[in-house]
Amino acid sequence: VSVGQILPTNRNTPSPIDPETIQVPVGYEPDPADLALSSIPGQEMFDPRKRKFSEEELKPQPMIKKARKVFIPDDLKDDKYWARRRKNNMAAKRSRDARRLKENQIAIRASFLEKENSALRQEVADLRKELGKCKNVLAKYEARHGPL
Repeated sequence: VSVGQILPTNRNTPSPIDPETIQVPVGYEPDPADLALSSIPGQEMFDPRKRKFSEEELKPQPMIKKARKVFIPDDLKDDKYWARRRKNNMAAKRSRDARRLKENQIAIRASFLEKENSALRQEVADLRKELGKCKNVLAKYEARHGPL
């Protein structure tokens, strides 16, 4: 653009696109059994296309050294002790189930992202090839008719 040159006001520039709305065709259908293991019963099915994990969720949990088991003599195992044991066992089971669920979700999401990444790389390669062809056509046109 030189000084004093007037630019057209009605350019045919596309409006910006929100990257979150772009759908990439990915040939990915997870195993229904894996989806069942990654979904909370009674809630909607886990969708690896929509679920995004935060950095905090993906960080590994720190290894905590387990406390030594303390032997409790039989004469001290009263109803309060057994109630606490049942409550602790249920909490441990809930914790293990939640961890297993999240690990399954992350594995399915990672598999989906790998497929999506592969599809995107292929699309970029195709677009680069098409761009190269367009540049060749433009160069031939400019060589014959002068610059645009």
